[in-house]
Amino acid sequence: MSRLFAVVGPSGAGKDTLIAAAQAAQPGLCVVRRVISRPEAAGGEDFEGVSAAQFAARRAAGEFALHWQAHGLDYGIPAQALAPLAAGRDVIFNGSRRALEAARGMPGLEVILVTAPAQVLAARLAARGRETAADVAARLARAAPLPQGFVVHEVDNGGALADGVARFLAVFQPVRA
Repeated sequence: MSRLFAVVGPSGAGKDTLIAAAQAAQPGLCVVRRVISRPEAAGGEDFEGVSAAQFAARRAAGEFALHWQAHGLDYGIPAQALAPLAAGRDVIFNGSRRALEAARGMPGLEVILVTAPAQVLAARLAARGRETAADVAARLARAAPLPQGFVVHEVDNGGALADGVARFLAVFQPVRA
């Protein structure tokens, strides 16, 4: 049975790092390449960068299975990226806690909540060098709660990377009846 995993958690928790490690360890895992209304040169995860106008046109054309706004940007999960579910393959995407309510009807959806202590998050965000100290503090202060009713797997990624990767990969083990 295929499952759809939304990976959520605060900035700096290591979501992209864990997703990349899972893809390397389990090549059969399908990782969605998000569409984001920012230039690809901005770096970070592997994503398709588009303008805000291009994003709006694609959203209006129904190209996204899920879309949301965060941090002044538009994010989308292309509907076609979910096709492997029909073939029995697990699919994973970097999501948003605020978008989970809209994702509720997606078949087989489970949530992976990646966490880390606040001091670890702050240090990781500062090390990225993309935000001011005030921006980092604001990001840490706006944690959104998870909506109720989802299967949630919590993964602590606050320590050694190998430990976080092991906990993350454990989520993808086949469900035993």
